[in-house]
Amino acid sequence: MWHTVVGAVGLVMGLLPHVLHHIGLLAGTAFVAGSGGTALFGALGLLASVPMLIRLYRRFGSWVAPAVGLLVFAAMFSLSAFVIGPAISGAEGDVTTPSPAPAVDHTDHPGH
Repeated sequence: MWHTVVGAVGLVMGLLPHVLHHIGLLAGTAFVAGSGGTALFGALGLLASVPMLIRLYRRFGSWVAPAVGLLVFAAMFSLSAFVIGPAISGAEGDVTTPSPAPAVDHTDHPGH
């Protein structure tokens, strides 16, 4: 029974980003986009990993295993949020650079 509950929680956490964009055209996008959404899903992922971290502590009897687990979680979340996500969405960064102004051709002007 416990494995079913944990599996259901994992399923919901995995589907949550997809489902939240259906909240509304702007509300869902504003909710999950940018640093707010990244922080929200990072916190939810950390919260969802607490049972695993407790099991690691009980199994190894030391805080080293949960610390390594947290480091792996942070590394994988950072890779997903800051490398894979922008690569999939095509965004290179939050700040867009304006296109340069077109050069003015002075050769056709009389008096030059």
